[in-house]
Amino acid sequence: MKTEKLQILNLIRRSPFLRLTTLFVATFAFVAFFILSKVSAQNTPVAPPLPPSIFRIGERLTYIISFEKFNNAGYAEIYVVSRGKLADKDAVELHSKIKTNDFVSAAFYLLDESRTTFASAEKGLPLYIRKTENASVLPKETVNNFIIVPTLNNDFLTLIYQARNAGGIGNFSLLENDKIYNVSLTQVITEKVKTDAGEFDTNCAAVQSEFLTEKGLTDFKINFSSDEQKIPVLFRFKTAKGDFRVTLASIQVNEGETAETPQPPFPTQTPRPVPTPKPIPTPTPYIENQPLLKELPFQLGETLDYQISDGGQIVGNIRLEAKERKLFSNQDSLLLTATISASAAGNRVFSSGDSIKANVNPDSIAPQQIEIKFTGDLSVLNQTTRFDQMTGVASLNGVNRIDIPVGTHSILSLIYAIRSFNLKPSKDSSNPVNDTRVAVLWDKQPYVFTLRPATADIINLRGEKISAQQISIKTGNPQLDSLSLRLWLSNDDKRLPLRFAIGNFQADLISANEAQE
Repeated sequence: MKTEKLQILNLIRRSPFLRLTTLFVATFAFVAFFILSKVSAQNTPVAPPLPPSIFRIGERLTYIISFEKFNNAGYAEIYVVSRGKLADKDAVELHSKIKTNDFVSAAFYLLDESRTTFASAEKGLPLYIRKTENASVLPKETVNNFIIVPTLNNDFLTLIYQARNAGGIGNFSLLENDKIYNVSLTQVITEKVKTDAGEFDTNCAAVQSEFLTEKGLTDFKINFSSDEQKIPVLFRFKTAKGDFRVTLASIQVNEGETAETPQPPFPTQTPRPVPTPKPIPTPTPYIENQPLLKELPFQLGETLDYQISDGGQIVGNIRLEAKERKLFSNQDSLLLTATISASAAGNRVFSSGDSIKANVNPDSIAPQQIEIKFTGDLSVLNQTTRFDQMTGVASLNGVNRIDIPVGTHSILSLIYAIRSFNLKPSKDSSNPVNDTRVAVLWDKQPYVFTLRPATADIINLRGEKISAQQISIKTGNPQLDSLSLRLWLSNDDKRLPLRFAIGNFQADLISANEAQE
């Protein structure tokens, strides 16, 4: 009920008696209004409390994704946004987001999905699901509507909350990609888990489902905090390419009022507190040539020299170098170069000074630009290409724009990135499940290169026997595939490219300066 203001006007020009009478009436009216207001307030029915729900309004959980030795391979978030009405149903709005970085797409596959689920506050099951996948060139949106015909199955997001409510154990049904799966959680051990969000006593649950098997995920475990909130603190699973950990990074709870006014088709959002403005800190000055991540198998300043032969005859030398780390187009950038350092007389394929320069992200090795300059027969490949990894677009010579998959590599960035890939050979050669596929821009269009690892072998490199792993490369380009592309990597932590073979040409490593000053 809104407060009404009593206004007394035109008293100044009235007689004393009239002013006194008016003042008495005004005073009486004010007292009566005050008394009636109290009585009315006491008789106004109080809205009954909302029934309890498995969702905690305002709870936002963020996670850091780690892959093998890479501690920042992506991020994830789940958020209970609000509670309100959806088509006269008591509903809770849930958001989730998961995204992996570019280099993970080469070793595993790129994940970039956002999801909004409106769930029944009473039963915890989804009423409406909108899922958007951004991993391809064009976003793909999927909608499931269970408002009229209810479902008995969870989506992935509501399943997390159902499992929390059940204490991390039980059997649940999951509907994903129009297929229903059974998901079983069994407690296996208690563990203490330390994360950026704090240290937790947890109950670890093993998860089994045909859904995980179809995705190639094994040994899937979730650690739930042992307190009443049962927060999922840690997710762990294995793939053919390596192990993943999804670790809790932060917990935020912005509790606000529950929405009261229905606004179909979506619930009214819970009012969110306005944060106090924070002073903007002075930007930290950019420092050039900072060390690279210790997880990368090479360091800044590494130089690799190769001797090139054509059918056994020496025709020149080439140097690969992780040259410098500086700003490029206002972005932190690592400059990789491949330069012809010597060329034999009569060589028409390339000349001394010919080069490839690639600017890449120093952490993910995702390309930002590549510049190819040759003077011999390879001059047909000359071009400058800019990569926009956010939009999936490559610009050729500043004129032609083509769509590319997010995470597409240039040929030089691939040579360095491949050293970080988890290239384990398949046990069954007739079933190469461990092939790694990565998008690569070659000439003027993207191709999907297939990398097939072999078992460790011994090669003779300039009279020295060295353990190496051969990687066979299929490109999908008939001209390239006719050259039978192969690469040999050392079997140590450096994963040095020891040898390249392209048709009749072969490049053998003759010297390596691996360490930064």
